[in-house]
Amino acid sequence: MKAKKALFTGVALTAAFVIWTFMIMSVDVGNVGQRGTAVGFATFNTWFHHLTGVHMLLYTITDWLGLVPIAVCLCFGVLGLAQLIHRRSLLRVDLDIILLGLYYILVIAGYLLFEMIPINYRPIPIDGYMEASYPSSTTLLVLSVMPTLIFQVKRRCKSRMTRLVVYILASVFSAFMVTGRLISGVHWATDIVGSVFLGLGLFELYHAAVLLTDKRKHNGV
Repeated sequence: MKAKKALFTGVALTAAFVIWTFMIMSVDVGNVGQRGTAVGFATFNTWFHHLTGVHMLLYTITDWLGLVPIAVCLCFGVLGLAQLIHRRSLLRVDLDIILLGLYYILVIAGYLLFEMIPINYRPIPIDGYMEASYPSSTTLLVLSVMPTLIFQVKRRCKSRMTRLVVYILASVFSAFMVTGRLISGVHWATDIVGSVFLGLGLFELYHAAVLLTDKRKHNGV
């Protein structure tokens, strides 16, 4: 039941991201971006951008804190490598860790895809350059990776207090990062929404994959 729920949620959120992307490309498109570039939901996005303004200090803080989920990825990479060395076979590495590695590769591939095919550009230049803005890469990274930290700690740690502390810290960190990117003024508001759909959708698909493999292993399939 949990696996099916996670799978349904993942598919629904990923589908929502696809629909949202097409809406951004077709609903209220106006040339309100840098150098007159097109932006979907132009009326709402410009209103929200003027409401929040630009806060470069907040942008810089959240940009540097983007190293935290990267560090989490590296830690799990080290865990997988240690298992590979100790067990001397890739087939003996925990399957959820192998799936996690594949999942992180999928997240990176998604990021690179939208860097190569920009849907829109940031409201302001960064260091004098126009940069792709949709979806917010930092938000996507945080919401794709931090839930995996909570999930893996819950699976591997017996200490209830440790699990609770990790859950609280990861949740607060994620909320701060999403809010920070939203009000920093370096993305359109709709960029953040798209990242939320895609980041959580991808995580739920990974979550479902692990639960389904657990079920197959339990049933001896």
